[in-house]
Amino acid sequence: MDDYFVIATVIIFLSALFGYINVRFLKLPNSIGLMLITIVFTFGVFALSYVDTTLLDAERYIIRHIDFKEVLLDVMLSFLLFAGALHTNFQQLKVQRWPVLVFSTFGVLVSTFLVGIMMFYVLQIIGLEVSFVHCLLFGALISPTDPIAVLGILKKAGVPKKLEAKIVGESLFNDGVGVVVFLTIFQIASVGNGDIEAFDVLRLFGQEVLGGIVLGGVLGWITYRLMRSIDDYDIEVIITLAAVMGGTVIAHHYHLSAPLAMVTAGLIIGNDTIRGSAMSKITENYVDKFWELIDILLNNILFVLIGMEILVLAFDGKYILAGILAIPTVLICRFASLLFPINFFKKRLDFVPRTNLIMTWGGLRGGISIALALGLTQAMHRDLFLVVTYIVVVFSILVQGLTVSKLVQKVKI
Repeated sequence: MDDYFVIATVIIFLSALFGYINVRFLKLPNSIGLMLITIVFTFGVFALSYVDTTLLDAERYIIRHIDFKEVLLDVMLSFLLFAGALHTNFQQLKVQRWPVLVFSTFGVLVSTFLVGIMMFYVLQIIGLEVSFVHCLLFGALISPTDPIAVLGILKKAGVPKKLEAKIVGESLFNDGVGVVVFLTIFQIASVGNGDIEAFDVLRLFGQEVLGGIVLGGVLGWITYRLMRSIDDYDIEVIITLAAVMGGTVIAHHYHLSAPLAMVTAGLIIGNDTIRGSAMSKITENYVDKFWELIDILLNNILFVLIGMEILVLAFDGKYILAGILAIPTVLICRFASLLFPINFFKKRLDFVPRTNLIMTWGGLRGGISIALALGLTQAMHRDLFLVVTYIVVVFSILVQGLTVSKLVQKVKI
């Protein structure tokens, strides 16, 4: 227990220190600044290790004792998605619900297969023999856009509200769907030559997705009824916290999608109509501020951990080349996966010009992709796909994240 307290203390200390450096000197969006500073810090620790290995040993100790996949997917993600959904514009999302639904389901599936097919041939060209099902696994883990990265950066990018609702809504839901698609393909890949039937795949997918949404709906309704029956902001804040923690435990126990459950519950509780009837102004203020603080704290910790994960990478020339080639591959596949839904809904929902371009460049990848890559086995080419995923994520956050606002301004003009 002492070890975990010390590790948590070190990570929060680094988050505070790097956050201060970013706000004081770099003035970048928090997620970008923190990750950049942590990567530079880690390379500095590498360089220093030629003289003294103390800092490198300490950083490696922290990474070894934190199961990044478990910490993010099983714990942090529920809090982050609930906080994101709670502060999402429900009315805009309601108007855009059909494109959001299609982007986050059909879009993820199409992108998964396109990335899988293209990476299969890209890897063969550079002399890496990887089976198609393992390339599909990479397609599944890299296709969902990361709401944690997207939310923070879009706020500063000046994206039109109706387009922001599409991108944020898609990233909130495609995250849960993407995790389910990944787990489904993972199960098929684990079985090998396949004693798994189509019905099993559909059952697993349906149980995770529909079960998660139903659980979130029930949690949201119970939370609303409890908050409506009292007027005490202290207890009401704790009720929302209990809903997230209790809902996550229930989802994991019954193999339902915790991310989708938390998004659904957050959207219900954050809905203006429910806010107005269940919360006083002071309660609303405290609930919002509490979840904003949780969001900021976990975001900072997450991007520091992403920066530190560079220590677990296997630096191989072919792996790095595969990662560099994966950047345009993933972007092209995302653009292609959005073509049909955008053209289908464009006229009836008055899309802004160049929606596809902005959604492609603004669809950032983040910690979820790295967490899923860390969950691969060695037989699934874990080292290769971890390097490739890390390169795509770093490019996505540092390059796309820093330039998406310029793209939006250019398109507006």
